[in-house]
Amino acid sequence: MSARQTIFYTACLVAMGAGWGLTQPMSKMAVSTGYGHFGLVFWQLIIGSLLMGLICRVRGTRLPWTGATLRLYVIIAMIGTIIPNTASFQAAVHLPSGIMSLLLSVIPMFSFAIALMMGNDRFAFRRLIGLIVGLIGVLIIIAPNVDLGQEVPVFWAAIYLIAALFYAFEGNYVAKWGTAGLDPFQVMLGSSLLGLVIITPLMLLSGHYIAPVWPLPVAQQAHIVGSVVHVMVYATYVWLVTRTGPVFTSQVSYIVTGFGLLWAYLILSEAYAATLWIALAAMFLGMYLVQPRGGAVPKD
Repeated sequence: MSARQTIFYTACLVAMGAGWGLTQPMSKMAVSTGYGHFGLVFWQLIIGSLLMGLICRVRGTRLPWTGATLRLYVIIAMIGTIIPNTASFQAAVHLPSGIMSLLLSVIPMFSFAIALMMGNDRFAFRRLIGLIVGLIGVLIIIAPNVDLGQEVPVFWAAIYLIAALFYAFEGNYVAKWGTAGLDPFQVMLGSSLLGLVIITPLMLLSGHYIAPVWPLPVAQQAHIVGSVVHVMVYATYVWLVTRTGPVFTSQVSYIVTGFGLLWAYLILSEAYAATLWIALAAMFLGMYLVQPRGGAVPKD
């Protein structure tokens, strides 16, 4: 890559991290008035379907409906949205926004462990050390006698880690079995539509339907912003991977965590004790060690 391209792609990486980091305080605000998790996931899938449908329409790509693609849509909907987002919206009621951003930084470490079990990666001692160091950071967060300046319920921190675990599993699933020849936008559209089929009866039976009102209350505004930002940043992520390769793009994990803590401070006035920064340093070191060396050659 030329120096100009490097600067441009780095700016894209920073923008992605800022966007993804913003989704944590938006989730915290969305659950602040008691909205049910199934209702929040329902509207998230509605927004995702509309945006991905528009992108596919502009790109002139149709959505195939075969046995293989239907299976893919259902699996990605479950492991990429319904299960992790249901867990994260429930945990967001009890966890500070900054802690959620910090916990999400374990995704690369979970991904490495899952990759070893699925045969997607080879063992490396350096990366094992990274996994251990990152988990030490998690233990600092959830240890009951550690003062982080914010209350961190251990049970809900564990529930939130379920979301990180499923996000890590989703990436490994796609790496091992592929996407049935579909591009990422088609996969997201199909999984959003099938996700709606699954989540709608759960939402109605649980009484979690969220009726839009005008003017939109703050919680609904926050959920819309968070859903739109998430989908658009994901689309940018897919584009950036094709341009720079997975190794360069994976560095967004650092930026998401950093911006997540910054947005939590600016939007929600969350403040933390010095112990949190020790946990942050441990998790950043863990991410650095777990990341694979080498990777795809960047495209000019």
